[in-house]
Amino acid sequence: MNHDLSVRDVRVRELMDEADADLGMLERTYERFGIVNALVSRPGLLYRRDIRPRARRGPVRILDIGAGGADVCRLVAARLRRDGLTGSITALDADARAIDWAARHDRGAGIQYRHALSSELVAEGAQFDVIFSNHVLHHLGDGELQGILADSRHLLAPGGIVVHRDIARSPAAYALFAAATWPFARTLFRGSFIREDGLISIRRSYTPRELAAAVPEGWQVRGRLPARLEATWQET
Repeated sequence: MNHDLSVRDVRVRELMDEADADLGMLERTYERFGIVNALVSRPGLLYRRDIRPRARRGPVRILDIGAGGADVCRLVAARLRRDGLTGSITALDADARAIDWAARHDRGAGIQYRHALSSELVAEGAQFDVIFSNHVLHHLGDGELQGILADSRHLLAPGGIVVHRDIARSPAAYALFAAATWPFARTLFRGSFIREDGLISIRRSYTPRELAAAVPEGWQVRGRLPARLEATWQET
């Protein structure tokens, strides 16, 4: 089916976000997120560029907003251990199903799992040196976007950085994801929401220009490869 990708399609909603989503399919989706994110999200770049330099100055406090299955958190924890660095990682998600699955699959990473909203951490007076999200912004309405950006700034410690990372919508991104996942629809991604929700996510996503127009003054928005965008805020 052809879709108009010239504008965000906020009328559609990912199947995994539904309250009555099949739990088995949902958990298989969390399990396979690690494969998808390793290929398209470049979590190693986030670690090398934004986390490791701060961790070398001392224990680093890290927050993943909308952590899902927390695969990026586990990767970061493993990289810190490999490099002999220390830090605390909080995986935050508003969906109790995600936090429950992630906590059961911690695999010794020692991550703190929180079923909560970022606004609750603000109310607690929490502070972090690195705050990031991965594939979260496209889920949000306009008010929710402004809320998470404001919360991120409130939660950020001096010298810290916020990096919200997401898909950049384009016909090429949609066609590439559709083609790349098609051979695995009945094998690797069978019984999960990966393929269908991935295509919906692209339809819901921003272009770099759209996101730059939506964020408050002071935020920096950049396009990245492959079909990625970042909204960053850095405290001095």
